[in-house]
Amino acid sequence: MATLADDQTVVQRILDHIDNETTDLSEAGWREPVANYRSEARLATEMETVFRRHPIPFCPSAALPEKGSYLARDAGGTPIVAVRGNDGRVRAFRNACRHRGTQLASGTGCEKAFVCRYHGWTYGLDGALRHVPHEYGFLGLDKSERGLVPVGCIEQSGLVFVAQDITRAADASILALPPIIGPDWVLLANVEEQVAINWKVLVESFLEGYHIRSTHAQTFYPVQFDNLNVVEMFGRNTRIAYPYRAINKLRDVPPAERSVDGKLTYVYHLFPNVMIATFPANLFIVVIEPLAVDRTLFVNYVLGKPGVPFEPRAERVAAAAAHGDQGGQKRGLELVDAGAAEDRAMSTAIQRGLASGANEFFEFGRFEGAIGHFHRTLHAAIDETR
Repeated sequence: MATLADDQTVVQRILDHIDNETTDLSEAGWREPVANYRSEARLATEMETVFRRHPIPFCPSAALPEKGSYLARDAGGTPIVAVRGNDGRVRAFRNACRHRGTQLASGTGCEKAFVCRYHGWTYGLDGALRHVPHEYGFLGLDKSERGLVPVGCIEQSGLVFVAQDITRAADASILALPPIIGPDWVLLANVEEQVAINWKVLVESFLEGYHIRSTHAQTFYPVQFDNLNVVEMFGRNTRIAYPYRAINKLRDVPPAERSVDGKLTYVYHLFPNVMIATFPANLFIVVIEPLAVDRTLFVNYVLGKPGVPFEPRAERVAAAAAHGDQGGQKRGLELVDAGAAEDRAMSTAIQRGLASGANEFFEFGRFEGAIGHFHRTLHAAIDETR
């Protein structure tokens, strides 16, 4: 797996791009058939060969901070629960009682055991079946064989990965990941939202800066650069640097002392469907979970530093207004909201255009190399099972 450049190298590459009016270019473009966004058969193949076969980022480790902490959600169309055991290890299971299949856990919480609400069958944090009320009524029941069904699970780089094909949990590409989320981040918020957009259209919206000026003329473009990125591939994954114009302030700083804090945002794409965006005070982790060819679940995790509270946007804006801050903080919040709304509008317009019949394929240029890498990797993951 390729090694990511250090921050100082990335800064210098950006400054060189500014001076030369250039950006990172891929060796070739990519044409992706429109049918692959609309076909239910294609989505079924993606779910079976990628989402239910390969290790997939499930949640940040910070979502499971202590013994008994659990998080339950559907991944690849399968109900999964991940829990930190008494030994500190994270395990993941299919979220269904072994008696009548009742879902055992929902959302997040902290428990000493999982107790089925239907009949009281009880499972330890290690998944073992510990107690069956009126057990004498189940002739031949062997509790040692009726524990929760495990899925592959591994912690790496501050993330919990799950693999429904349990033999693939310790995938070499996962073990080789560089540090991404340090141990000093804590979970501040977890929000889910369904959108009427294909999952790949949403992934693509994170992976290029070619649209900054056209889409974000009054929001991001005044503070960022149009079509200026550093793009790095590492295995199946990608990291894209989105610089702010303030990075020019680093020109007179000795290279070894240059910090990217407040000067750029890194967006990591962890194959196939997870984005991590870095900011000085927060990390945003977005899981893009396919539900149908035209429907996707956004799972948003917000991480922060200990002792720095995170307030929902509406509360922060209200607090800023109450203290007479009509300037930086409020404008910053409105800028991010407005930019996100613009991106969502573009993704919605693409989704509507899929049915127009105008395009046999989408044409991704050399500025959009991270998108091409995503599709090449997705095709390869599907083809390896055939």
